[in-house]
Amino acid sequence: MKLSSVRNKIIIGFILVLIIFSLNFFNKEVKNFFYLISSPIQKIFWNAGQNISGFFGFIGKGKMLEEKNKELETKYFGLLAENTQLKELRKENDVLREALNSEIQKEFNLKTAEVISRDQSRDFILINKGLKDGIKEDMPVITQKKALLGKITEVYDNFSRVMLISSTSSSFDAKVSDSDILGLVKGRGGLNLEFSLVPKDKELKEGNIVVTSTLGGIFPKGLLIGEIQKIEKSDTSPFQSSSLRPFFDFNDLEIVFIIISK
Repeated sequence: MKLSSVRNKIIIGFILVLIIFSLNFFNKEVKNFFYLISSPIQKIFWNAGQNISGFFGFIGKGKMLEEKNKELETKYFGLLAENTQLKELRKENDVLREALNSEIQKEFNLKTAEVISRDQSRDFILINKGLKDGIKEDMPVITQKKALLGKITEVYDNFSRVMLISSTSSSFDAKVSDSDILGLVKGRGGLNLEFSLVPKDKELKEGNIVVTSTLGGIFPKGLLIGEIQKIEKSDTSPFQSSSLRPFFDFNDLEIVFIIISK
């Protein structure tokens, strides 16, 4: 019974193919009639074929889009990295140009270094120059604006640790610019500075510029330290003190200069 049913379907299908083929030899009226009665069946098969074709086509396009997206993504990140690198080079060139304009390279024998790590809580930075570059402990470190940052305290083959002048372990002699007012600059931690041991009979003013003095030890004279802000005096002390605003921006430190020799 089943065999007969299959055979009948094959015969009907064969006849249908013959009829469709033979339509080429009939006039428009006969073709129209056949299309009319067979259109629902043809539509089903056609839609099925279109759906299959569309599905595989969508998959193919999806793969192409995915590959294209990956390609564009790779190009994007490549351009982003290149753009970032160009910005860094431009920034470094600006710093070097400013250093040349300030003529600090004529005053000192300098070595340029990049800041690779910063720690505000402990007042230090890490730079990418070390023993292999001739760096030694106690070498002063400054900015392109001739502002004192600190000194080298630890040296490795390729890196060095710089203790900032704001560190609680830092203290050195200084003076008010263009005056004979001497004092001691002490680090208070957290990028804070104090100018202390200034005789009370000396007139300090907010906005005064404090620089390194000839008594500054390892630091050359005339380096910018900070600007006087709040002045404090005591009736029981012969000295006065003030807070200082450092002349460097900690968050902006990227290129620094090590004074190899004065």
